[in-house]
Amino acid sequence: MSRYYITTPIYYVNANPHLGHAYTTIVADCVNRFHRLLGQETFFLTGTDEHGDKIVQAAEDAGQSPQEYVDRISSKFQQQLPDLNISNDRFIRTTDSDHKDCVQRFLQQVYDNGDIYFGEYGGYYCFGCERFYTEKELVDGLCPDHLKPPKYIEEKNYFFRMQKYQDWLVQYIQDNPGFIQPERYRNEVLGMLREPLDDLCISRPKTRLTWGIELPFDDRYVTYVWFDALINYITALGWPDGDRYRQFWPVAHHLVAKDILKPHAIFWPTMLKAAGLEPYQGLHVHGYWTVNETKMSKSLGNVVAPLTMRDTYGLDGFRYFLLREMQFGLDASFSEEGLVARFNADLANDLGNLFNRALAMTHKYFGGRVPSPGALEDEDHAIRQLGVRAVQGYVDSGKSFAFAAGLRQLWDLVRGLNKYIDATAPWTLYKAGETERLGTVMYTVLEGMRQVALALWPVMPDASGSMLQQLGQPTDPSGRNMEEDVRQWDILAVGTEVAKKSNLFPRQEAVAKKEETPSEGQSGKNKPKKQASAQKEPETGVASFEDFQKVELLVGTILAAEPVAKADKLLQLQVDVGEEEPRQVVSGIAEHFAPEAVVGQQVVVVANLKPRKVFGILSQGMILAVHAEKGLQLVQPGGAVPAGSRVS
Repeated sequence: MSRYYITTPIYYVNANPHLGHAYTTIVADCVNRFHRLLGQETFFLTGTDEHGDKIVQAAEDAGQSPQEYVDRISSKFQQQLPDLNISNDRFIRTTDSDHKDCVQRFLQQVYDNGDIYFGEYGGYYCFGCERFYTEKELVDGLCPDHLKPPKYIEEKNYFFRMQKYQDWLVQYIQDNPGFIQPERYRNEVLGMLREPLDDLCISRPKTRLTWGIELPFDDRYVTYVWFDALINYITALGWPDGDRYRQFWPVAHHLVAKDILKPHAIFWPTMLKAAGLEPYQGLHVHGYWTVNETKMSKSLGNVVAPLTMRDTYGLDGFRYFLLREMQFGLDASFSEEGLVARFNADLANDLGNLFNRALAMTHKYFGGRVPSPGALEDEDHAIRQLGVRAVQGYVDSGKSFAFAAGLRQLWDLVRGLNKYIDATAPWTLYKAGETERLGTVMYTVLEGMRQVALALWPVMPDASGSMLQQLGQPTDPSGRNMEEDVRQWDILAVGTEVAKKSNLFPRQEAVAKKEETPSEGQSGKNKPKKQASAQKEPETGVASFEDFQKVELLVGTILAAEPVAKADKLLQLQVDVGEEEPRQVVSGIAEHFAPEAVVGQQVVVVANLKPRKVFGILSQGMILAVHAEKGLQLVQPGGAVPAGSRVS
């Protein structure tokens, strides 16, 4: 069996977890589940980085000892994992005893190899970055990240001969194009390596810092936080003698944000080379989440709390948004409005609508059991071929961490299945008694739904499990091989009982802004009450926002049209609005449109209008139109969208 090892960076515990941490961990979880769904054995590591100057300062600010402080903050990261449905195999802390032993053994090995030396150094030290800067690295004399003047420090320390391995690293990156991905970050690292590397200061004197792992060859010093933290990736595997190390280190992949590119792409490979270890297989680098085009910052008050988003919009919808919205490697903008729009368009309208209508039709036409398919026609072959292309594209994209691109391709199948239902019109086949053809259509739809539900397990594990259960399938698909599975297509067993309905993705509305919090010194109870405004007469012809919200506008596709007898202005329409069966709508457009001219057209339907009879015919909605210079025109979407899409 092939294997795959995925790690997150270990998160620095000088602040509480936020959306950036959640995104990285969710992506790693998705990667881990994805490779399990390809039939691989996986190992998934995450954890916390707990040493260094910033931890000491944060602990002092909190009135705690460093150990008390890191215990408290690390527990918050651990507690968030099950809340985000994270499937990690180990949570590592740099204060764990096996990690301390591993760091000291690694240091001793590099020291014995002659690549650590003692020297005196003077440089500009940023306590926020916990590193020395050269004058050319400063921006107008300031730290480029914190925009504060660093402190000039002269002290004796131990140094790692990093420059010794510079030429080797350049050649290795050039010979292994997939070593750093996306390519823009590979090029960025090669750009860094055009200038001579400085040797890396890897110690801090205990006269300045005691909170750290002691050097094994000099107890007057503790280890520089990065030289300590990076080694966690092999600690967790039991380096040097553990079975997991032998099994998983050759297939190791690191996932990081772009702000820690240099330590992972330069420090870590050269450290491994100096210790006589092989490099990891791949470094995968993502961008930042921004709010209003600004990087999230506690000081700016724009930090997004992931569990708040989960509680408001559901975990799987939140996970889907993060994976679908960010193009891996680039920055992405977060907003609740964007989350709601993506949820409603992709999950409620497309996927939810597909499951709702297909399960309902299966119960109506076949007693809730998967029917037997008959001979395939061209449109059946076409949707199956689309399914193979979409799932294979999703798999190929997932292997390169391009989940947004993969989900776009998978949604080609979701939307394709909805269009296939519209084109084959199962309700018409049922009324015509074409049972064999109806069975073929419904089997094809249900099998396509199974493929989609299976593929979505890495991204939305709970929703995927529910969809599979609704189709009578095992809810934990790990251990299957999705790549082989999609090429068979006819896996769904005839006679399998399916659920009557599915309501996994109810439409969402953005949460209204909370009331302003009381000003400093005011309690909520003592907050001044707003003065009651004088009642006004209602304005004639003015609708409130609440009135508008009551109107449900859906995009529909006209499937059939015929004149209404003895009514020159009326057409009787059959309109697909994404429900089990088409709506019957009587519309006064006959003077402007011939029946054959509107068949196949997409229109906007007032879907929650009270049904009424017109010329003895029940009308279940209203078609919107507009009077223009050239005559009456139908109100239509700018491009083709799935039937049932909501206008908002």
